[in-house]
Amino acid sequence: MNGIINSIVQFLQQGIAAIFKFLQLIWTWSFGQIVTVFSSDWQSLPIWKIVILIVALVAIAYILYRAFMALWSGVVALFQAFVELLSKFVAVLPQIVIAGLIAFAAGYVIQHVNF
Repeated sequence: MNGIINSIVQFLQQGIAAIFKFLQLIWTWSFGQIVTVFSSDWQSLPIWKIVILIVALVAIAYILYRAFMALWSGVVALFQAFVELLSKFVAVLPQIVIAGLIAFAAGYVIQHVNF
């Protein structure tokens, strides 16, 4: 049973690693293309290519803005989930303390009380 669980965990780790490797590849390629566009020699281009470059830059800025907003909403949701998790830990703390006190009392009675 332990071998099956280890195999499943290893498979999940490899899958997650492959997903992050793919994301890294896409991000690196995309930002390389963006840097290439920004490093164009604007002075030597004809006017129609400058217009295309400006339109491309506006489109890139808009898409990056939308991507930033999507990532920002994800960060906000993650923060809210983390705060919710911490509040649940604090909310169940009295129950955990009561369970610990019951276990302590039962252990004390079992160890020290003789009738």
